[in-house]
Amino acid sequence: MWAGVGLVAAGLCAPLSSAAQQTRADAEKDPVLKAMLTELDRSKSDLQLKDFAKPFFIQYRIEDVDDFTTRAEFGASEGSDHRRQRVARITVRVGDYKNDSSGGRGDGALQLAALDDDPIALRSALWAATDQAYKNALAAYAQKQAALKQVETLPQQDDFSQEKPLVSLADPVRLKVDEAVWADRVAKDSGLYRTDASVKAGQRDVQFSSAEFHARATTTWLVTSEGTIVRKSAVEYQEAFQVGTQAADGMRLERSHATTGNSLADLDPPEVFEKHALELIASLTDLRNAPLADEEYHGPVLLSADVGSDVVRTLLASGLTATRPKLGTEARTNGPFASSYHARVLPDFLDVVDDPGLKSYAGKGLLGAYDVDDEGVPAQAVKLVTEGKLENYLIGREPVRDFPQSNGHGRAGITGPPAPAIGVLKVTAKDGLTGNELNKKLLDLAKDRGLKSVYYVSTLGGRMEPRLLYRVTPDGSPTGKRELVRGAELGDLDQRALRSNVEAAGKDLWVANLFGDVPETVLAPALLMDDVTVRRANEKNDKLPFYPPPE
Repeated sequence: MWAGVGLVAAGLCAPLSSAAQQTRADAEKDPVLKAMLTELDRSKSDLQLKDFAKPFFIQYRIEDVDDFTTRAEFGASEGSDHRRQRVARITVRVGDYKNDSSGGRGDGALQLAALDDDPIALRSALWAATDQAYKNALAAYAQKQAALKQVETLPQQDDFSQEKPLVSLADPVRLKVDEAVWADRVAKDSGLYRTDASVKAGQRDVQFSSAEFHARATTTWLVTSEGTIVRKSAVEYQEAFQVGTQAADGMRLERSHATTGNSLADLDPPEVFEKHALELIASLTDLRNAPLADEEYHGPVLLSADVGSDVVRTLLASGLTATRPKLGTEARTNGPFASSYHARVLPDFLDVVDDPGLKSYAGKGLLGAYDVDDEGVPAQAVKLVTEGKLENYLIGREPVRDFPQSNGHGRAGITGPPAPAIGVLKVTAKDGLTGNELNKKLLDLAKDRGLKSVYYVSTLGGRMEPRLLYRVTPDGSPTGKRELVRGAELGDLDQRALRSNVEAAGKDLWVANLFGDVPETVLAPALLMDDVTVRRANEKNDKLPFYPPPE
């Protein structure tokens, strides 16, 4: 672990995890939880407007977010920002578990909370937000009852699942940041294009070069009127680099690299990150000189494991979460796989599981791992796709047809309401192939179909646009002759293609850690697609700068 870079996460209090069974008495040793529980008890007892329903469920969630960012461009710092705040989100439900006030925005309220653990200040914030959340819930409940009278098909599942109360107390975390160290490091990285001898000759072609370091520690306290008490923490780190240019015809070209993890040991060491940045800068020259992709191609395309993880997250992950369908419909859920329960969504040699309990893979920490979700339900490993068939959905405490209970996947962004989301999504292939075997299969497909060339996608940008795309021509070598091309986009790469066009998959998995309010991890193999469209993007090419940059 390269501790010299100056960023460390440290716990603030003695761990409680060694206790045989944690209790409310253990929780009340934490001043934040004590204030939350005291105010929750008062709300349970006193919160009721005359002649209106009393809440049947109240949840208090406070998030303490400790966040540091430093950014640089063209070799100089643009500044650093280190801030910390606490936000309380209060959920109040009226009615009952079968039919409640939830839906839309009627079940929550937000309030900034004190940072110094002052009990009256914390309770006052909770009190103010609880009052508002209760009023919102009453209005939403009345509107929902009126809406139910307008439909023939009533909801097919309860509005809210009943779950066993849980007490789980993990240690809180803080960030200790040496701002100067990180500011200097990203400034150096952003200026490599003009300071490193290996790439300096091309500095006049670089139109932007930026680097950023972002670290965030979040401690969450959660209590409910059902008796659940949770304290949990998560830390994320990311260092990123981006560089761009234009080709002679005006086409904009860019490359980026990010290293992400839940510990500093998971990030690239400085020398490795610098090497990646230099490779990206050097690749701009190759991209500028690369020919355009074919105007349109239909046929086999090999997606690297890196690209495979992007495709899985974009096309598969969103369809695996179950959310409540519109009132009055017979649908089970929403999304591309709403009617795919027990149907085939992938080839029969692929399996998919979401396992938030998987903390590391191939020696790397996984950002999407967690023990308890943001509704106080223990995380569960869920077998989503078995031999290509969809057998499960990810779900929180708002049930859908055939899925009456949460499987611990109700996750919330900072200040947001919980919703089903992936944690650690893992895609594996039965009898997966090595990289050489996939290349051979790609070339065999070209030969069998009489194709002069096929394509390999190494990295992907937004909107299914390859950043590194190679035209592969069989020449008798194991990988074929690879020619870098530019200016392409992928078509016909959708859920149908995942179901019917995956010819083979790799055995090795790419670890994609996704930094964000709801951290996620995707583990996915390379994918050999049987038939994908590669076509010229034909986007507007801007004029080149009228004069060169300063040197």
